[in-house]
Amino acid sequence: MLSTIARMKNPIMEYAWGSKNAIPDLLGIPNPEQKPMAEMWMGAHPKASSAIWVDGKWVSLEEVIRSSPDTILGRHVALQFKNHLPFLFKVLAAEEPLSIQVHPDLEQAKEGYKRETESGIPLDAPERNYRDPNHKPEIICALDDFDALKGFRKIDEMIKLLEKVSSRSLDGLIELLVREPDERGLKRFFEALMGIEKQEMARISATAAQRAVDFAENDPAYGWVVLLEKAHPGDPGVLAPLFLNLVRLYPGEALFLPAGELHAYLKGVGIELMANSDNVIRAGLTRKHVDVPELIKIARFTMGNPQILPAVRVSVGMEEYASPCEEFVLSRIVLEEEKTCELNSREGVEILLCTEGEGEIENGGGDQRVHFSKGMSFLVSAPVKDYRISGWGTLFRASVPPITTRK
Repeated sequence: MLSTIARMKNPIMEYAWGSKNAIPDLLGIPNPEQKPMAEMWMGAHPKASSAIWVDGKWVSLEEVIRSSPDTILGRHVALQFKNHLPFLFKVLAAEEPLSIQVHPDLEQAKEGYKRETESGIPLDAPERNYRDPNHKPEIICALDDFDALKGFRKIDEMIKLLEKVSSRSLDGLIELLVREPDERGLKRFFEALMGIEKQEMARISATAAQRAVDFAENDPAYGWVVLLEKAHPGDPGVLAPLFLNLVRLYPGEALFLPAGELHAYLKGVGIELMANSDNVIRAGLTRKHVDVPELIKIARFTMGNPQILPAVRVSVGMEEYASPCEEFVLSRIVLEEEKTCELNSREGVEILLCTEGEGEIENGGGDQRVHFSKGMSFLVSAPVKDYRISGWGTLFRASVPPITTRK
Protein backbone atom coordinates (compact mmCIF):
# COMPACT_ATOMS: atom_id res chain seq x y z
CA MET A 1 0.00 0.00 0.00
CA LEU A 2 1.25 3.47 -0.87
CA SER A 3 -0.84 5.53 1.55
CA THR A 4 1.31 4.60 4.53
CA ILE A 5 4.36 5.49 6.58
CA ALA A 6 7.04 3.59 4.67
CA ARG A 7 10.56 2.66 5.71
CA MET A 8 13.30 4.07 3.44
CA LYS A 9 16.63 2.75 2.18
CA ASN A 10 18.95 5.49 0.99
CA PRO A 11 22.00 5.70 -1.29
CA ILE A 12 25.32 6.79 0.19
CA MET A 13 27.61 8.96 -1.91
CA GLU A 14 31.35 8.39 -1.56
CA TYR A 15 33.37 11.55 -2.16
CA ALA A 16 37.00 12.12 -1.19
CA TRP A 17 36.11 14.74 1.43
CA GLY A 18 33.70 12.45 3.29
CA SER A 19 33.96 11.07 6.81
CA LYS A 20 34.79 7.41 7.32
CA ASN A 21 32.84 7.23 10.59
CA ALA A 22 29.91 9.67 10.82
CA ILE A 23 27.37 8.05 8.50
CA PRO A 24 28.31 4.46 9.50
CA ASP A 25 27.87 5.48 13.16
CA LEU A 26 24.46 7.02 12.41
CA LEU A 27 23.25 3.96 10.51
CA GLY A 28 24.94 1.38 12.70
CA ILE A 29 26.75 -0.22 9.76
CA PRO A 30 30.39 -1.33 9.39
CA ASN A 31 32.88 0.36 7.11
CA PRO A 32 35.75 -2.15 6.99
CA GLU A 33 37.24 -0.63 3.84
CA GLN A 34 37.22 2.83 5.46
CA LYS A 35 35.44 4.43 2.54
CA PRO A 36 34.82 8.20 2.75
CA MET A 37 31.01 8.27 3.11
CA ALA A 38 30.20 11.90 2.36
CA GLU A 39 26.42 12.12 1.88
CA MET A 40 23.32 10.03 2.39
CA TRP A 41 20.56 11.09 -0.03
CA MET A 42 16.90 10.81 0.98
CA GLY A 43 14.68 11.61 -1.96
CA ALA A 44 13.92 10.84 -5.59
CA HIS A 45 16.69 12.55 -7.56
CA PRO A 46 17.32 10.73 -10.87
CA LYS A 47 21.03 10.43 -10.03
CA ALA A 48 20.37 8.41 -6.86
CA SER A 49 16.83 7.68 -5.68
CA SER A 50 15.91 6.24 -2.30
CA ALA A 51 13.83 3.06 -2.10
CA ILE A 52 10.76 2.49 0.08
CA TRP A 53 9.38 -0.75 1.49
CA VAL A 54 6.13 -1.49 -0.34
CA ASP A 55 4.20 -4.79 -0.14
CA GLY A 56 7.20 -6.76 1.07
CA LYS A 57 9.86 -5.42 -1.29
CA TRP A 58 12.08 -2.38 -1.89
CA VAL A 59 10.88 -0.12 -4.71
CA SER A 60 12.51 2.99 -6.14
CA LEU A 61 10.87 6.11 -4.71
CA GLU A 62 11.32 7.85 -8.06
CA GLU A 63 9.34 5.06 -9.76
CA VAL A 64 6.64 5.02 -7.10
CA ILE A 65 6.10 8.77 -7.43
CA ARG A 66 6.03 8.48 -11.21
CA SER A 67 3.29 5.85 -11.04
CA SER A 68 1.19 7.52 -8.30
CA PRO A 69 2.19 11.19 -7.91
CA ASP A 70 -1.07 12.39 -6.35
CA THR A 71 -1.05 9.58 -3.81
CA ILE A 72 2.51 10.06 -2.65
CA LEU A 73 3.01 13.80 -3.02
CA GLY A 74 -0.53 15.08 -2.48
CA ARG A 75 -2.56 16.71 -5.21
CA HIS A 76 -1.43 20.29 -4.59
CA VAL A 77 2.26 19.36 -4.37
CA ALA A 78 2.01 17.19 -7.49
CA LEU A 79 0.37 20.03 -9.44
CA GLN A 80 2.79 22.73 -8.30
CA PHE A 81 5.95 20.69 -8.85
CA LYS A 82 4.90 18.74 -11.95
CA ASN A 83 4.67 15.34 -10.26
CA HIS A 84 8.15 15.54 -8.72
CA LEU A 85 9.30 15.46 -5.12
CA PRO A 86 10.41 19.10 -4.76
CA PHE A 87 13.19 18.58 -2.19
CA LEU A 88 16.27 16.48 -1.55
CA PHE A 89 17.11 15.58 2.06
CA LYS A 90 20.68 14.67 3.04
CA VAL A 91 23.06 13.79 5.81
CA LEU A 92 26.36 15.53 5.00
CA ALA A 93 29.57 14.38 6.71
CA ALA A 94 32.65 16.43 5.86
CA GLU A 95 36.03 15.31 7.14
CA GLU A 96 37.80 17.64 4.72
CA PRO A 97 36.70 20.93 3.10
CA LEU A 98 34.27 20.91 0.19
CA SER A 99 34.82 23.10 -2.85
CA ILE A 100 34.13 26.82 -2.92
CA GLN A 101 30.90 26.87 -4.87
CA VAL A 102 27.72 28.60 -5.83
CA HIS A 103 24.30 27.42 -6.99
CA PRO A 104 22.21 28.98 -9.78
CA ASP A 105 18.75 30.47 -9.47
CA LEU A 106 15.87 28.82 -11.35
CA GLU A 107 16.20 30.86 -14.54
CA GLN A 108 19.98 30.35 -14.67
CA ALA A 109 19.59 26.61 -14.09
CA LYS A 110 17.06 26.21 -16.91
CA GLU A 111 19.23 28.22 -19.32
CA GLY A 112 22.44 26.44 -18.33
CA TYR A 113 20.90 22.98 -18.54
CA LYS A 114 19.48 23.70 -21.99
CA ARG A 115 22.77 25.20 -23.22
CA GLU A 116 24.92 22.29 -22.04
CA THR A 117 22.43 19.70 -23.29
CA GLU A 118 22.24 21.28 -26.75
CA SER A 119 26.06 21.38 -26.78
CA GLY A 120 26.08 17.60 -26.43
CA ILE A 121 27.71 17.43 -23.00
CA PRO A 122 26.67 14.14 -21.35
CA LEU A 123 24.84 14.44 -18.02
CA ASP A 124 27.59 12.51 -16.26
CA ALA A 125 30.48 14.36 -17.90
CA PRO A 126 33.00 15.79 -15.41
CA GLU A 127 32.89 19.19 -17.13
CA ARG A 128 29.12 19.49 -16.82
CA ASN A 129 27.87 22.28 -14.50
CA TYR A 130 24.10 21.84 -14.90
CA ARG A 131 22.85 18.29 -14.32
CA ASP A 132 19.20 19.29 -14.07
CA PRO A 133 17.08 22.38 -14.85
CA ASN A 134 16.37 23.25 -11.21
CA HIS A 135 17.72 25.73 -8.69
CA LYS A 136 19.32 24.63 -5.44
CA PRO A 137 18.61 26.84 -2.43
CA GLU A 138 19.60 24.87 0.66
CA ILE A 139 19.68 24.84 4.44
CA ILE A 140 22.27 23.08 6.62
CA CYS A 141 21.69 22.25 10.29
CA ALA A 142 24.62 21.14 12.45
CA LEU A 143 24.63 17.77 14.21
CA ASP A 144 28.03 18.53 15.72
CA ASP A 145 30.33 21.56 15.59
CA PHE A 146 30.25 22.58 11.94
CA ASP A 147 32.58 25.04 10.19
CA ALA A 148 31.64 26.79 6.95
CA LEU A 149 32.37 29.76 4.72
CA LYS A 150 29.30 31.78 3.76
CA GLY A 151 29.10 34.97 1.72
CA PHE A 152 31.59 37.80 1.40
CA ARG A 153 32.90 39.66 4.42
CA LYS A 154 32.66 43.41 4.63
CA ILE A 155 35.42 44.95 2.56
CA ASP A 156 37.16 46.68 5.46
CA GLU A 157 37.43 43.25 7.19
CA MET A 158 38.86 41.68 4.04
CA ILE A 159 41.52 44.37 3.69
CA LYS A 160 42.68 44.05 7.31
CA LEU A 161 42.86 40.26 7.15
CA LEU A 162 44.57 40.09 3.76
CA GLU A 163 47.15 42.75 4.54
CA LYS A 164 48.62 40.65 7.36
CA VAL A 165 49.58 37.84 4.99
CA SER A 166 50.08 39.81 1.79
CA SER A 167 53.01 39.55 -0.60
CA ARG A 168 53.86 42.03 -3.33
CA SER A 169 51.69 40.23 -5.90
CA LEU A 170 48.70 40.30 -3.57
CA ASP A 171 49.13 43.98 -2.73
CA GLY A 172 47.78 44.98 -6.14
CA LEU A 173 44.61 42.98 -5.62
CA ILE A 174 44.07 44.49 -2.19
CA GLU A 175 44.42 47.91 -3.79
CA LEU A 176 41.38 47.10 -5.95
CA LEU A 177 39.33 46.83 -2.75
CA VAL A 178 40.83 50.00 -1.32
CA ARG A 179 40.03 52.01 -4.45
CA GLU A 180 36.55 50.56 -4.95
CA PRO A 181 35.12 49.38 -1.61
CA ASP A 182 31.85 48.23 -3.18
CA GLU A 183 30.35 45.33 -5.13
CA ARG A 184 32.09 46.36 -8.34
CA GLY A 185 35.48 46.45 -6.66
CA LEU A 186 34.81 43.13 -4.95
CA LYS A 187 33.92 41.49 -8.24
CA ARG A 188 37.10 42.86 -9.85
CA PHE A 189 39.16 41.61 -6.89
CA PHE A 190 37.66 38.11 -7.04
CA GLU A 191 37.97 37.83 -10.83
CA ALA A 192 41.61 38.97 -10.67
CA LEU A 193 42.40 36.51 -7.88
CA MET A 194 40.89 33.60 -9.78
CA GLY A 195 42.83 34.58 -12.89
CA ILE A 196 46.33 34.64 -11.37
CA GLU A 197 48.80 32.37 -13.17
CA LYS A 198 49.38 29.05 -11.36
CA GLN A 199 53.03 29.50 -10.41
CA GLU A 200 52.39 32.99 -9.09
CA MET A 201 49.35 31.81 -7.16
CA ALA A 202 51.46 29.06 -5.61
CA ARG A 203 53.90 31.68 -4.31
CA ILE A 204 51.07 33.88 -3.01
CA SER A 205 49.30 31.05 -1.16
CA ALA A 206 52.52 29.63 0.28
CA THR A 207 53.55 33.04 1.61
CA ALA A 208 50.07 33.68 3.00
CA ALA A 209 50.03 30.33 4.81
CA GLN A 210 53.51 30.85 6.21
CA ARG A 211 52.56 34.27 7.60
CA ALA A 212 49.14 33.08 8.76
CA VAL A 213 50.81 30.79 11.30
CA ASP A 214 51.66 33.82 13.43
CA PHE A 215 48.00 34.84 13.68
CA ALA A 216 46.24 31.47 13.76
CA GLU A 217 46.09 31.23 17.54
CA ASN A 218 44.00 34.40 17.83
CA ASP A 219 41.90 34.12 14.66
CA PRO A 220 40.64 30.77 13.26
CA ALA A 221 40.43 32.28 9.76
CA TYR A 222 44.23 32.20 9.60
CA GLY A 223 44.26 28.65 10.94
CA TRP A 224 42.09 27.62 8.02
CA VAL A 225 44.46 29.34 5.57
CA VAL A 226 47.24 27.10 6.89
CA LEU A 227 45.08 23.95 6.64
CA LEU A 228 43.78 24.77 3.17
CA GLU A 229 47.28 25.40 1.82
CA LYS A 230 48.31 21.94 3.04
CA ALA A 231 45.29 20.32 1.40
CA HIS A 232 45.23 22.40 -1.82
CA PRO A 233 48.62 24.08 -2.30
CA GLY A 234 48.58 26.90 -4.80
CA ASP A 235 44.78 27.12 -4.96
CA PRO A 236 43.30 30.65 -4.81
CA GLY A 237 40.70 29.24 -2.41
CA VAL A 238 43.43 29.08 0.24
CA LEU A 239 42.72 32.79 0.84
CA ALA A 240 38.94 32.30 1.02
CA PRO A 241 38.69 32.41 4.84
CA LEU A 242 40.03 35.97 4.64
CA PHE A 243 37.41 37.29 2.21
CA LEU A 244 34.45 34.99 3.02
CA ASN A 245 32.69 34.88 6.39
CA LEU A 246 33.92 32.04 8.60
CA VAL A 247 31.01 30.54 10.54
CA ARG A 248 30.97 28.00 13.37
CA LEU A 249 27.60 26.30 13.86
CA TYR A 250 26.87 24.49 17.08
CA PRO A 251 24.44 21.52 17.21
CA GLY A 252 20.93 22.65 16.32
CA GLU A 253 22.00 25.87 14.57
CA ALA A 254 21.47 26.31 10.84
CA LEU A 255 22.43 28.36 7.79
CA PHE A 256 20.33 29.14 4.73
CA LEU A 257 22.21 29.36 1.41
CA PRO A 258 20.33 31.23 -1.34
CA ALA A 259 21.15 31.09 -5.03
CA GLY A 260 24.26 33.02 -5.99
CA GLU A 261 25.93 33.03 -2.58
CA LEU A 262 29.53 31.83 -2.54
CA HIS A 263 30.10 29.23 0.18
CA ALA A 264 32.04 26.16 1.27
CA TYR A 265 31.50 23.61 4.01
CA LEU A 266 34.79 23.00 5.82
CA LYS A 267 34.26 20.32 8.45
CA GLY A 268 31.44 18.70 10.42
CA VAL A 269 28.27 16.65 10.20
CA GLY A 270 24.93 18.21 9.35
CA ILE A 271 21.42 17.70 8.05
CA GLU A 272 20.99 19.33 4.65
CA LEU A 273 17.72 20.10 2.86
CA MET A 274 17.52 21.63 -0.59
CA ALA A 275 15.47 21.93 -3.73
CA ASN A 276 15.76 18.70 -5.73
CA SER A 277 18.89 19.57 -7.68
CA ASP A 278 22.55 18.64 -8.06
CA ASN A 279 23.74 21.81 -9.81
CA VAL A 280 27.10 23.07 -8.51
CA ILE A 281 29.50 25.60 -10.05
CA ARG A 282 32.92 25.50 -8.41
CA ALA A 283 35.71 28.05 -7.99
CA GLY A 284 38.40 26.20 -6.06
CA LEU A 285 39.49 23.80 -3.31
CA THR A 286 38.55 20.84 -5.47
CA ARG A 287 39.86 18.34 -7.98
CA LYS A 288 36.55 18.46 -9.81
CA HIS A 289 35.63 20.73 -12.70
CA VAL A 290 36.14 24.44 -12.00
CA ASP A 291 34.35 27.03 -14.14
CA VAL A 292 35.30 30.49 -12.93
CA PRO A 293 33.65 32.47 -15.77
CA GLU A 294 30.32 30.71 -15.20
CA LEU A 295 30.59 31.17 -11.44
CA ILE A 296 31.31 34.88 -11.76
CA LYS A 297 28.30 35.20 -14.05
CA ILE A 298 25.89 33.85 -11.44
CA ALA A 299 27.57 34.83 -8.14
CA ARG A 300 26.24 37.72 -6.08
CA PHE A 301 28.94 40.08 -4.84
CA THR A 302 27.08 41.37 -1.84
CA MET A 303 28.70 41.70 1.58
CA GLY A 304 27.59 41.38 5.18
CA ASN A 305 27.47 39.28 8.30
CA PRO A 306 25.93 35.81 7.95
CA GLN A 307 22.69 35.05 9.74
CA ILE A 308 22.66 31.94 11.92
CA LEU A 309 19.18 30.44 12.17
CA PRO A 310 17.97 29.14 15.52
CA ALA A 311 15.30 26.48 15.85
CA VAL A 312 11.95 28.20 16.56
CA ARG A 313 9.34 26.29 18.58
CA VAL A 314 6.05 25.91 16.69
CA SER A 315 4.28 23.22 18.75
CA VAL A 316 4.92 20.67 21.47
CA GLY A 317 8.15 18.91 20.56
CA MET A 318 8.42 20.63 17.16
CA GLU A 319 10.86 23.33 16.01
CA GLU A 320 11.31 24.88 12.56
CA TYR A 321 14.04 26.74 10.68
CA ALA A 322 12.90 29.75 8.69
CA SER A 323 13.57 29.76 4.95
CA PRO A 324 11.87 31.52 2.03
CA CYS A 325 11.58 28.44 -0.20
CA GLU A 326 8.45 27.01 -1.75
CA GLU A 327 10.04 23.57 -2.03
CA PHE A 328 10.86 22.72 1.57
CA VAL A 329 10.69 23.34 5.30
CA LEU A 330 13.18 21.84 7.75
CA SER A 331 11.85 20.91 11.19
CA ARG A 332 13.39 19.27 14.23
CA ILE A 333 11.39 17.08 16.59
CA VAL A 334 12.90 16.75 20.07
CA LEU A 335 11.17 14.28 22.36
CA GLU A 336 11.82 13.73 26.02
CA GLU A 337 10.93 10.38 27.63
CA GLU A 338 7.23 9.54 27.37
CA LYS A 339 6.42 12.67 25.34
CA THR A 340 4.38 12.83 22.13
CA CYS A 341 4.53 15.12 19.11
CA GLU A 342 1.33 15.30 17.05
CA LEU A 343 1.18 16.35 13.41
CA ASN A 344 -2.33 17.11 12.20
CA SER A 345 -4.11 18.30 9.04
CA ARG A 346 -1.20 17.51 6.77
CA GLU A 347 -1.49 18.05 3.04
CA GLY A 348 1.74 16.80 1.46
CA VAL A 349 4.64 14.38 1.48
CA GLU A 350 7.26 14.29 4.25
CA ILE A 351 10.49 12.47 5.09
CA LEU A 352 11.54 11.74 8.69
CA LEU A 353 15.05 10.84 9.88
CA CYS A 354 15.90 9.79 13.44
CA THR A 355 19.37 10.93 14.56
CA GLU A 356 19.10 9.66 18.13
CA GLY A 357 16.66 7.80 20.37
CA GLU A 358 13.81 5.41 19.64
CA GLY A 359 10.03 5.21 19.75
CA GLU A 360 6.94 4.75 17.61
CA ILE A 361 5.21 6.56 14.77
CA GLU A 362 1.45 5.96 14.66
CA ASN A 363 -0.99 7.18 12.03
CA GLY A 364 -4.14 9.05 13.00
CA GLY A 365 -6.41 6.07 12.51
CA GLY A 366 -4.31 3.96 14.82
CA ASP A 367 -4.07 1.11 12.28
CA GLN A 368 -0.35 1.52 11.55
CA ARG A 369 2.52 1.72 14.00
CA VAL A 370 6.18 1.68 13.03
CA HIS A 371 9.16 1.53 15.34
CA PHE A 372 11.98 4.00 14.82
CA SER A 373 15.53 4.18 16.14
CA LYS A 374 18.76 5.99 15.33
CA GLY A 375 19.53 6.09 11.60
CA MET A 376 16.07 5.02 10.41
CA SER A 377 14.16 7.14 7.88
CA PHE A 378 10.56 7.09 6.70
CA LEU A 379 8.43 8.47 3.90
CA VAL A 380 5.07 9.80 5.11
CA SER A 381 2.82 9.94 2.05
CA ALA A 382 0.10 12.56 1.61
CA PRO A 383 -2.96 10.42 2.56
CA VAL A 384 -1.61 10.13 6.12
CA LYS A 385 -3.37 13.29 7.30
CA ASP A 386 -2.49 12.87 10.97
CA TYR A 387 0.19 11.01 12.86
CA ARG A 388 1.95 11.11 16.20
CA ILE A 389 5.50 10.38 17.30
CA SER A 390 6.18 9.07 20.80
CA GLY A 391 9.32 8.01 22.60
CA TRP A 392 12.54 9.94 23.11
CA GLY A 393 15.25 11.39 20.92
CA THR A 394 15.60 13.68 17.89
CA LEU A 395 14.09 13.42 14.43
CA PHE A 396 14.51 15.79 11.50
CA ARG A 397 11.57 16.36 9.17
CA ALA A 398 11.57 17.52 5.55
CA SER A 399 8.21 18.76 4.30
CA VAL A 400 6.61 21.13 1.81
CA PRO A 401 5.26 24.44 3.17
CA PRO A 402 1.46 24.56 3.61
CA ILE A 403 -0.21 25.87 0.49
CA THR A 404 -1.53 28.90 2.39
CA THR A 405 2.04 30.09 3.07
CA ARG A 406 3.45 29.68 -0.43
CA LYS A 407 3.98 32.66 -2.66
